Amino acid sequence: MVSLHPEPTTPAAPRIALVHDWLNQLGGAENVLEELVRLFPDAPIYTSMYAPDRMPEQYRAWDIRTSFMQGLPAVTRHHQKYMPVYPLAFANTNLSDYDLVISNKSGFCHGVRTADSQRKALHVCYCLTPTRFLWLFDQYRARENIGGLTSAALQPLLHVLRQWDYAAAQRVDHFVAISTEVQQRIRAIYHRDSVVIHPPVDTEYFVPAGAPAPGDYFLIVSRLIPYKRIDLAVQAFNQLPREKLVIVGDGRDRAALQAQASANISFLGRQSRARVRELLQHCKAFLFPGLEDFGIAPVEAMSAGRPVIAFAGGGALDTVEPGVTGELFAEQTASSLVETVASFDAAAYSPAACRTQAERFSTASFRTRLSEYLVRVLDQPQTPQGNEPPATVSAG
Repeated sequence: MVSLHPEPTTPAAPRIALVHDWLNQLGGAENVLEELVRLFPDAPIYTSMYAPDRMPEQYRAWDIRTSFMQGLPAVTRHHQKYMPVYPLAFANTNLSDYDLVISNKSGFCHGVRTADSQRKALHVCYCLTPTRFLWLFDQYRARENIGGLTSAALQPLLHVLRQWDYAAAQRVDHFVAISTEVQQRIRAIYHRDSVVIHPPVDTEYFVPAGAPAPGDYFLIVSRLIPYKRIDLAVQAFNQLPREKLVIVGDGRDRAALQAQASANISFLGRQSRARVRELLQHCKAFLFPGLEDFGIAPVEAMSAGRPVIAFAGGGALDTVEPGVTGELFAEQTASSLVETVASFDAAAYSPAACRTQAERFSTASFRTRLSEYLVRVLDQPQTPQGNEPPATVSAG
């Protein structure tokens, strides 16, 4: 059996490379990358471009190798404008000299070359989502505030990029999905099977309060942008004047949301991590009205011992157990959320049960499951992927 971290007397460990789309902002993808670096500290990280001044200081100790895109004007501050260039950057990145390539993908990095006439690396793609810009364009358009004329002009380019993206996905040896939702999307779009290994959540930091005493407020921690659907929560609590809602975070929707909000809704802006933990520990419940591929924030809330009220879709279907660790509201409407909040009894949910559920998604669980999976696929003989016809998927 292949060992990723062998003893001195055993055969050498496989040569491993990590691949990441871009390094100019922090998000869920970077949480995963940080855990991959902890698992494989000697593995170089290949990426399109890197902005050291916009990333944590610890990244500067990593072996980060960029593409020709690093030299493009203002690329680290306006990376969306260069979307058509990423396929070329990754297609020109030849990693066939490695034994194992792990791409941490939400964009185009699964398109790296892992085979030439002499060698072939095993390519495992940890897929946060099939490229949203291409396959879920209506969601992406709302997220990035793209206008109708620009959207229409982009359609020919999207068609070409979808063809490239699909072909690149066929060259991946194994897909790992972050949730059941993404697993289904990989099958529908790429016609590929995958296993689900949920992303890591820092359950060691987000712990219950010493003497749990729920406060009198519901809580949201989120960027305030359209697809997060914070507007649903504001509309719902406008109809629930006896309930308090605290919203932590900032974003382009903040002013509009505050203008709509009644007096029982408070906006705190960005808060420190320690303050977020404190707010989580004492909320009646954490609200999660958006549709997410996974959703780390609800698991952090459960890790702190508090239940979650989430829309019944996406990653919440994997993480929230109705009646035990929270509730799911059926329709993404204010009225559906009002009905769930109005009947919610915070005392009915055990902090211990919430914590136990969260621990299923801990960083330790992620490391164990991913390591065991990688050992297993490295032990298997490689077989070439089939050439399936392009998937027929709506751009919306």
